[in-house]
Amino acid sequence: MSTTVETARSSVIVAIDGPSGTGKSSTSKAVAAKLGLSYLDTGAQYRAITWWMLTNGVDVSNPEEIATAAAKPVIVSGTDPAAPTITVDGEDASGPIRTQEVTSKVSAVSAVPEVRTLITALQRSIAAAATGGIVVEGRDIGTTVLPDADLKIFLTASPEARAARRSGEVKGSDLSATREALIKRDAADSGRKTSPLAKADDAVEVDTTELTLQQVIECVVTLVEGKRVAA
Repeated sequence: MSTTVETARSSVIVAIDGPSGTGKSSTSKAVAAKLGLSYLDTGAQYRAITWWMLTNGVDVSNPEEIATAAAKPVIVSGTDPAAPTITVDGEDASGPIRTQEVTSKVSAVSAVPEVRTLITALQRSIAAAATGGIVVEGRDIGTTVLPDADLKIFLTASPEARAARRSGEVKGSDLSATREALIKRDAADSGRKTSPLAKADDAVEVDTTELTLQQVIECVVTLVEGKRVAA
């Protein structure tokens, strides 16, 4: 087989969508690493711009202020699945973007059309530059960002399972409160006018409620490899 054909088969674009707590990040990173693909966490980009706005005194309850400030920060995402990075204006933001304050405000910021337009353009440029293929995870990748992705996967899980996983990630967190926060986030993401959280018509749905992380990874790897063979 020629090198050109082999490269073409390897250069698969995978879109993985779904709500919080379904295992998107862990699965996406592991699949990308296993298959030698780049990786992009689009949620981190929305968290990064939210963190920048909170840090710089932007009123994140005011869509007009958010829209005006949206183009100011420079967000750079590293795409190595083994060590994904994100910087804002040259500053490492990987830690600060995971705070509860950012988590509670990111839906409001990401719902502003100007923010989504800018971040979507950034995401598309990163995917286009990933000549070896890429796994892109988020909430609107298969429907809006990369509607022509080679493979679209939508991860789901029960609210209870998702809350248990998320609580396990945060020491001392309350399971019931975590569940309510996830449901509230789902409603905000699914109900927004611009690029809502939704399953693409041609996406493969994978319910992770009863699956271990390793089982989910194996399932997705099998789907990607099947798409490569069919390409």
